[in-house]
Amino acid sequence: MTERVLIVEDEPKAAESFKKWLEENNFGADIAPDGAVARHLALSEKYDLVLLDLNLPYISGYEVCREIKNQKPQVPVILVTALGGIDQKLNGFDAGADDYIVKPFDFRELMARMRLLLRRSREEAMPSQDGILRVADLEVNLAFKTVRRGSTLISLTAKEFALLEFLMKKSGKVASRYEIVEEVWDVNFDTGTNVVDVYINFLRRKIDKNFEPKLIHTKQGMGYFIKHP
Repeated sequence: MTERVLIVEDEPKAAESFKKWLEENNFGADIAPDGAVARHLALSEKYDLVLLDLNLPYISGYEVCREIKNQKPQVPVILVTALGGIDQKLNGFDAGADDYIVKPFDFRELMARMRLLLRRSREEAMPSQDGILRVADLEVNLAFKTVRRGSTLISLTAKEFALLEFLMKKSGKVASRYEIVEEVWDVNFDTGTNVVDVYINFLRRKIDKNFEPKLIHTKQGMGYFIKHP
């Protein structure tokens, strides 16, 4: 079955170029020229992946991404934009984006990222024998994307959830910053950025701040791990 992609791009020539390239690679593709149309199509039609610009008429790409992820969290969203600053990237991931690629880019790189996210999406749709991860009183339900600490339900963004899931699957082993970026973001951030530290702090505020024992730990100079002390 042909996989369908929604292209959200307000520049007509760029949108048509995307569409032609996708169809040449055996994808079905629709174009949304602004945020309002994008929101309507993404929420009312079935798409396997969304390529989403940020600077859009009527509704921003951030808001479109947030609404897609709130209502259809299983649909991968790649932000494709000329805005390449770390603040824009963090805002994009906070909105729930699965990946972020900066224009101009090589179509081969975008295809590799698309195929990775589509494969993960298919794998997550398959039933799992053990869909719950636990450390002490922290419980992560992979099927329903929920997190609890004791009896408290904790709300996480998509990227925070992905980071927590990755650390928990390491079963107490240390994950380096490079490994986390590679596995959780699938992008090569400049090594001088502190995106991993920022997101670890986000998780600590939600997972550890008001609870005992503390579960998120730092191995100085090496990375992070989750373990019952």
